Amino acid sequence: MTLASASILIVDDDPVQRRLLEAAISRAGHTAYTVDGGKPALAALTRNDPDAFDAVLLDLRMPDIDGLAVMAAMKEHDIDIPVIVLTAQGGIDVVIAAMRAGAFDFLVKPVSPDRLNAAVRDAVRLNVKQSERKTTGHPGAASSVQPLVAQSEVMDRVKLLIAKAAATDFPVLIEGESGVGKELIARAIQAGGARRKRPFIVVNCGAIPENLIESILFGHEKGAFTGATERHTGKFIEADGGTLFLDEVGELPLAAQVKLLRAIQEGEVEPVGSKTVRKVDLRVISATNRDLIAEIKRGRFREDLFYRLNVFPILVPSLRQRGTDIALLVDHFIAMSRQRETGFRARGIKPDALALLRAHDWPGNVRQLQNAVFRAMVLCDGDMLEEADFPQIAAQVHGIDPRELSAVAVPEPEPQSMDEPGGRDYVDAPGIEPSDDTASAWYPVVAGRASLNMLDETGNVRALSDIESDAIAYAIEHYDGQMSEVARRLGIGRSTLYRKLKEYDLG
Repeated sequence: MTLASASILIVDDDPVQRRLLEAAISRAGHTAYTVDGGKPALAALTRNDPDAFDAVLLDLRMPDIDGLAVMAAMKEHDIDIPVIVLTAQGGIDVVIAAMRAGAFDFLVKPVSPDRLNAAVRDAVRLNVKQSERKTTGHPGAASSVQPLVAQSEVMDRVKLLIAKAAATDFPVLIEGESGVGKELIARAIQAGGARRKRPFIVVNCGAIPENLIESILFGHEKGAFTGATERHTGKFIEADGGTLFLDEVGELPLAAQVKLLRAIQEGEVEPVGSKTVRKVDLRVISATNRDLIAEIKRGRFREDLFYRLNVFPILVPSLRQRGTDIALLVDHFIAMSRQRETGFRARGIKPDALALLRAHDWPGNVRQLQNAVFRAMVLCDGDMLEEADFPQIAAQVHGIDPRELSAVAVPEPEPQSMDEPGGRDYVDAPGIEPSDDTASAWYPVVAGRASLNMLDETGNVRALSDIESDAIAYAIEHYDGQMSEVARRLGIGRSTLYRKLKEYDLG
């Protein structure tokens, strides 16, 4: 098989559509095989050699077995052939369901021959690269998943998607809660692809002041606006030839989304204050902890930008969904701690302490677990981490005051980010560590739960700004300084959160 001539399986219950698709595929120089439903499609796929087909054109709506069920059965049989979904209903929910089921591309009927040929060509190219890796043992994308500390089944799916994404140059959208390691996955994709030796530029969209977004993304000329004392190239130009990682892309305001869409579509940027346009060649990988479908329905995110970014979606499970990985992750973080600080004594964790960690729901996911282990390493005096070394976790699991478990107040160390090896993935923000004598004034423990004081010392209701300040301080402490999670739980944007930190002098 070559890119010029491939074997394509066409699955559609409509005879007219089958004939049209067969004619288009044949004119493109490929060999077309047609079946009229999901059952005969599975029979053809399982009966023949695994390499008999190079791509599948699959109708989503069929009377016997629909396209989603066919793709699910293909996974069960380990049939790894790119699937291009065809449907007459192009609603956004349908698109996401197909992509999450493993579809390589999505075409809305009636589809133009050019669009069909382009989709088939890209699918065949992906299949060729995968076949070459299988036969030659070329490390390629497979080696890029090694940094992921995981052995659960749900993470096996993520590793497979990383390998597939690395074999292409399509835009990738990584979805998942804060702290699951989205940037680590983005770096793994880049490391396994053709741009592995090119720049990897990170943009934290939630930490950019709204009035500076265009300048930071696209650059500006000297004197373009007040304070522009020198020329700035911008992140798009910095990433030229490499990969641009847009973290927390859901935080971008609508005006910035319009300009971002144009830059990605046209492959060109115009710096602020410049009269010239510069072409850029880069791959875009985005990440978000927001439900972008819901944001689109609320009018907060552009649907056309979503389609542009979401060509290859990867949904990263939360730590709650991969509890079997906790022991592996704890061992990894213990080893990491010992590498950074030679004075740490602990070499492992006792069973009761591990059971405690498994009982926690980890709202901050892997990053929160990492922070908890680093803090426990500081507290631990023995060779093994014990339950008492995790007072905050024990307090939440058992519903008791952490000061009953440990009278030692130790400031949280600055761990390496899960998402960016060697440094933090967020703009530095103040962490709040109240001392014991001030903690009760902020959030006294009532029946094992923290609450905010609504009244001042005179018995009158406190000012709203004071209550808000204390709420933010408590949230930062509760979520271990994870600013994205703090903003999400408080229902505000990252830029708003940083503004309030400055306003209330919480640094």
